[in-house]
Amino acid sequence: MNNLSCSCGQQNPQGTDLCGGCGKPLVASENQQVLNMRYEGAARRSQTYNKTIVDQIWNFFSSVKVGIWIIVILLLASSLGTILPQEMYIPPTVNPAEYYQDQYGFLGQVYYELGFHNLYQSWWYLLLMAALTVSLIIASVDRFFPLYRSLKHQRVHKHINFMKKQRLVSETQLDIAPNKEKWLSSLKGKKYNVRTDGTAILAEKGRFARWGPYINHIGLIIFLIGGMLRFFPGMFVDHHLWVREGDTEVIPGTNGEYYLENHQFIVELYDENDELFQTAIDRAGGVVVKTYQTNVTLYQRNDDGPVGSQRDLQEVDTYQIRVNDPFKFDGFGLYQVDYKLHELNKMMFTVEHDETGETIGEFTVDLFYPEQQYDLPNDYYVKLQDYLPDYYLNNDGIPSTKSRIPDNPAFIFEVNSPNQEKKEVSFLTIGRNFDPTDENVYSIRLSDLETKHVSALIVRKDYTLPILVIGGFIFMIGLVQGSYWTHRRIWIQEENGKVMMAGHTNKNWYAFKREMAEVAKEAELEQPVDRTEDK
Repeated sequence: MNNLSCSCGQQNPQGTDLCGGCGKPLVASENQQVLNMRYEGAARRSQTYNKTIVDQIWNFFSSVKVGIWIIVILLLASSLGTILPQEMYIPPTVNPAEYYQDQYGFLGQVYYELGFHNLYQSWWYLLLMAALTVSLIIASVDRFFPLYRSLKHQRVHKHINFMKKQRLVSETQLDIAPNKEKWLSSLKGKKYNVRTDGTAILAEKGRFARWGPYINHIGLIIFLIGGMLRFFPGMFVDHHLWVREGDTEVIPGTNGEYYLENHQFIVELYDENDELFQTAIDRAGGVVVKTYQTNVTLYQRNDDGPVGSQRDLQEVDTYQIRVNDPFKFDGFGLYQVDYKLHELNKMMFTVEHDETGETIGEFTVDLFYPEQQYDLPNDYYVKLQDYLPDYYLNNDGIPSTKSRIPDNPAFIFEVNSPNQEKKEVSFLTIGRNFDPTDENVYSIRLSDLETKHVSALIVRKDYTLPILVIGGFIFMIGLVQGSYWTHRRIWIQEENGKVMMAGHTNKNWYAFKREMAEVAKEAELEQPVDRTEDK
């Protein structure tokens, strides 16, 4: 595109409002009463190039309106994730599809089907964050470099039209030469950096405040990058791990490398007779937990052995995990967050003859790893036809299970006797033994229970946290820098036998007008007039 030529000889790119040399208003600014000093009137890339697809993409994302719309859409999308709990906050043992439908009805079903239950980890939400990051980068680059060049190479002596079209202007019939040193001393006393060019004076302070928004953007960009890195494998892990006493479980998020064995779970309660804690106990309405911990051993898998093989696990460390005292290893942290006491683990059953009361045999069902057949003495055996760990009747009246956790186990057993060809079927739940035919000769009765305590841990690894902290810290620096300091400039020069004084600041005009009035008074110049208030 053709450059714009100024009378001072400066060649300015198309889209420039003020000459980069003398500050003379160009075509777009000739009829303005007060000059638009944003970006010093310099042309931005988005204003000078519009030919290729790259230019069009650049121009699109450099628009402040586009950035604002992306933020609005991102805020609206984020609010959708707060209507119902995200999947990470629902019980880890339940089926999410059933949970949302059962708890929230049709709304929950729609919420789950649309993927809002994992909204902050969805591809489109990540795409919105990436679009905002791109917009911030392009908009900042598009404005930063023109502004930097304009301020770095600004001349002391300005065109008369530049002076006259500033917001604060004064003209005084006075000889500048004998008063110059006094003015310089006055300006330096107010902490201005002063430059001169002949009789022209440029006093400037607080230029670093202009970079506050860009430092602010850098911090926000780093913060957004840190947020997006959470979606990359190995950068962020946040999983629940339930471990029963005596069991060894693979630690989620470690790719099967680490295993954890729960040796013992301990709960310590406050003494109900201790007067020191009586108020807290009464407020809680009963027993109050003092602390709880899990005694564990950490194992690391031997790479030469088969995955999950117990004999190929090498002991790494032992630890007592307490609330606010996590077990940390290899960048991971295991946090004690919850527990469950006396969870059903095994159920013992006895097979009896109904008429004689004779005990045929006993068998034990592991509620987490049930067998398909249990052999009894004298060629009797019991088959497990169906097992429902958490039994309930669904809307169609069909027996179903809410989860894999045996909170309300139900069984359908088949008793096989060598004395009869007929196979007897029984339906058992806790407290109920149902004979569907009323012709069974043998009964299956619950004889004993085995329970275990279960410890709930959170497995967490977060390599993005330092990036988020650094981004947030830089963001605050930019916020303070741009909020509490201002960029102020005062030009004084002789034009047509008069001394002209003009001033500009990027904000806080009220304080700047008072300061310019003080400078004018000390320099014995006319008080500056605010041209926006000039009728």
